[in-house]
Amino acid sequence: MARWRDERTGDRGDLWHRALIDPSLLRVVGRVAGLRVVEIACGNGYLARRFARSGAATVLGVDSSTPSVRIARARERERPTGARFRVGGAARLALPPGTVDLVVANMALMDIADARGAIREVARVLAPRGRFVFSISHPCFDLDERSLWSIEQGFGADGIYRDTVWRKTRGYRDEVRSKIPWRIGERKVVWTESYHRTLSTYSRYLRGAGLVISRIEEPKPLREMLERSPQGPYIAGVPLHLVVEAIPRTPFRRVSRTSEYSQKEGARRSGSGGRTRGSGSRRRGSTPGS
Repeated sequence: MARWRDERTGDRGDLWHRALIDPSLLRVVGRVAGLRVVEIACGNGYLARRFARSGAATVLGVDSSTPSVRIARARERERPTGARFRVGGAARLALPPGTVDLVVANMALMDIADARGAIREVARVLAPRGRFVFSISHPCFDLDERSLWSIEQGFGADGIYRDTVWRKTRGYRDEVRSKIPWRIGERKVVWTESYHRTLSTYSRYLRGAGLVISRIEEPKPLREMLERSPQGPYIAGVPLHLVVEAIPRTPFRRVSRTSEYSQKEGARRSGSGGRTRGSGSRRRGSTPGS
């Protein structure tokens, strides 16, 4: 399957990535020049090599598939970018803590059994001002075999006969493991595992790892997707993917009511000649502390 995916992906991504998912992902990622970047579940490494060509200080691609890493290394040898690749699991990156500026996971978390462990590991290696950007199948609208397009034909209110497309889903709250079929040949089907999780579960995993969501995008299809995929026009109305940016939670200092009150009183005294609250020093319409 690694070879089949590489043939479809190449150095630009297949249709679904280059004309739907990746544009939103890369927009959220933004500039990578000078950053230390890690991509988990990197596949053939096309995205990692793109980061390296864009000036990232270091790029490491990690994937649990040995054949995929071999292909990524072979492509890197053909056209060197400086990206490195190694076999490994997302929950054990074997990197020092706080040494990565950006971690990317493109369409991977929903296929990782230990997503909680992977997110914890990402949080561990991120620098204090680092970012975690990932894309997943949209938990609300793409639930393995429990979601589908429903097409109904009939006259609209304007009297024109047309197709009406609906996205139907069921079992959103049921977090289950599913088998996903991939037809990689005329008579060959390969099955992979996928794990549906609710939005609240992903949010809980991120918060438990000390990360907070700072941005969410729902990718829209580009013209190529609209023209070449029958699902393109449908996805323009109902998103099947989600791009999320999460950052380390910033510790904040709790201010007691007493200290907050004292600060306001101090500001008020400094502008009122030493008069205390309730002494008639404030004019009607003046703001406290003015």
